[in-house]
Amino acid sequence: MAIKAKKAQPAKTTAIADIKARFEQVNDYIFTEYRGMTVEQITTLRHQLREKGCSYKVVKNNFARIAFSELATPDVSGYLVGPTAIALAGEDANAVAKVLFDFAKEVPTLVIKGGLIGGEIYDNKKIEAYSKLPGKKDLISMLMSTMNATTSKLARTLQAVADKMKESA
Repeated sequence: MAIKAKKAQPAKTTAIADIKARFEQVNDYIFTEYRGMTVEQITTLRHQLREKGCSYKVVKNNFARIAFSELATPDVSGYLVGPTAIALAGEDANAVAKVLFDFAKEVPTLVIKGGLIGGEIYDNKKIEAYSKLPGKKDLISMLMSTMNATTSKLARTLQAVADKMKESA
């Protein structure tokens, strides 16, 4: 539960509004703990995530709790404990999860706590399983390859029939 002050301070209200505006721009959030990481490591991680259309934001837990409650999302307050940074996934949360888990193998101080993907809360194990699935673009590619193979096979078969009929005539 977020702690709200009796008298709202303008600077804090503005900070919460900024966080809420950032959260509204995306649908998927992956919560991490960055304790023990160097500035260089965080910068490297941010660069890798930016390539996937994601931003990595260090947040004040109470501000994030208030922003999430105002967005009417499921309760994620369990993940907003300790030093927290949130990966705000744009299009492909799957690719973002892959980047985070690959980076966590190199830098064990990065801890993936859980996430909010498509309005559903994922714990650490579920996020890890999700990261191992093919991404949206990969699935579309597989589907198109399968459809193309069937069509190509049909075209080759029809051409073979036409060639055979031409030989016999």
